[in-house]
Amino acid sequence: MRKDQHAIHVSVDGVDFGIFDKKTGGEVDSSETTYQPGAMGQRISLGGVQEITALTVDRLFDLDRDGQQVHWLMSRVGKGDMVCSVQPLDVDGNVYGRPMTYKGKLKMVTPPEADSESSDAALISLEMTPAGSVV
Repeated sequence: MRKDQHAIHVSVDGVDFGIFDKKTGGEVDSSETTYQPGAMGQRISLGGVQEITALTVDRLFDLDRDGQQVHWLMSRVGKGDMVCSVQPLDVDGNVYGRPMTYKGKLKMVTPPEADSESSDAALISLEMTPAGSVV
């Protein structure tokens, strides 16, 4: 499987924002607790609470699509409910298996950077603080 074999779908407060190009973060980790028994016994892992790291999605900023929505998205930071679904695709672009779905709060909106000396792609980024578990 390659990194490009995924469909990343995003919505905020029930508004469909379609497909994004990149996803970073969203790792599932735990806050492990260990216990050291007496008499120099081997450390015991007691497990811990699951934690999901912040998740960021990016895509090319399209004036017709994103230019109309960026101000609304910024108004939803810290309040908006964000859902991100990452669906694996086969080599032909067909859906394969179950998607990983993250739910949480929209934490940050990063509009495209501006630079008079650059012709790089202008990206918009949304960051989510996940809540609960990945389903």
